[in-house]
Amino acid sequence: MRLILFEPAYNRVKDQIADLLPQLQLILVGVDGTITAGGQALDTDTAQPDAGWLSNDGMGGPGGRNLFISLLKSPKLEWVQSGAAGVDNPIWRQLIDKGAVLTTGHGQAISIAEYVMGEVLSHFQRLKERRAEQAAHRWERVPFREIAGTRWLIVGFGAIGQAVAERALGFGAHITGVRRSGKPDPLAERMGALSEVKSLLPNADVVVLAAPLNDETRNMADAAFFAAMKPRSVLVNVGRGDLVDEPALLAALEKGVPEHAALDVFHAEPLPADSPFWDHPRVALNPHASAFGDGQAARNDAIFVENLRRRLAGEAMLYEADPRDLGR
Repeated sequence: MRLILFEPAYNRVKDQIADLLPQLQLILVGVDGTITAGGQALDTDTAQPDAGWLSNDGMGGPGGRNLFISLLKSPKLEWVQSGAAGVDNPIWRQLIDKGAVLTTGHGQAISIAEYVMGEVLSHFQRLKERRAEQAAHRWERVPFREIAGTRWLIVGFGAIGQAVAERALGFGAHITGVRRSGKPDPLAERMGALSEVKSLLPNADVVVLAAPLNDETRNMADAAFFAAMKPRSVLVNVGRGDLVDEPALLAALEKGVPEHAALDVFHAEPLPADSPFWDHPRVALNPHASAFGDGQAARNDAIFVENLRRRLAGEAMLYEADPRDLGR
C-alpha cells in the first residue's frame, strides 16, 4: 500500500506502525509541502497514493494542500483517514466520489464532552457571580443548581454524544438520546429519533446539539424548537453552527428560554466582530475550540494506527463516514 501522510504525524506514530512497514510504501509530506518517498522527490502528480491520512495538524498550509491534491489526483485511491469527526465540508465528498472509503477521527470526543460539562457547571454553579463576590471582598453565599436529577437531551448520539452522556451520568443526570436510527443505547434511559426531538424538549434541563450537519438537521433548532424548550433550560451546541437558526435563537434568548446558551460553533466562522453573540449576557461563546484538549491528538493517532492495521488485515474499520452526512 502506498500511504501518504504528513511527516510530523508519521514521526509521532512511526514506532507504533513499525511492524506494518513491510506492507507500506510511505509518502511523506513536509510542512513546506515537499513530497518524498524513500528520499526521492515527488510531486502531486507522481505521488499516486493508495491511501492517505489527513491528520488535523496537516490540514491547512502548503503541506495539507499538497497532501489533499495528491489524494485527489491519484487514480487508485482506496482509503482516507480524516482527523476530523465532521464530514460536511464538500472536500470529503470529492474523495468519496473517487471511490475511496472515508474514515473519521473521534479523538475529540473526550475533549468536547469535558467542554460541555465545564460550560454547564459554570452556569449552574454561577461561577461568574462567585468570582464577583470574591473580587468585592464580600462573604456572600451564592446558591447554585445541581446537575444531579436534571434531564439531558443529547441530539446526536455518536462518539461525542456518548462521551457527554457518560460524564453527565457520573453527576447523576438522566439521559435521553436522539440519533437517526433511534436504536437503544445503555447510556440513555430513552432513545428517540430525529423526528421526535420537539416532543422531547419540554422535559429537558440541558439540550446538547452534537449531531452531524446534513439535510435533516440543518436549522433544526428553529423558533418552534426554542418555543418547546423548558424554562431555565440550557442549550449547548458543539455540532455545527448551521444546526441552529441564529436569529431565532437570539429572539428566544431575549424571551428567557433557553436561559443560557453555550455556543462553540456558528454559521459564520470566525464570528464577525459585530455579531450580537459576542456581548450577549446569556451566551458563553467559544471559537470552535471545544476539541482542543491536550489528549485529542494522541487519541486520533491511535485511531489511525488501528484503522491502518485493520485495512491491511482486511478487517472492518472504525468510524466509516455515513454518506448521508457528506457535504455537497
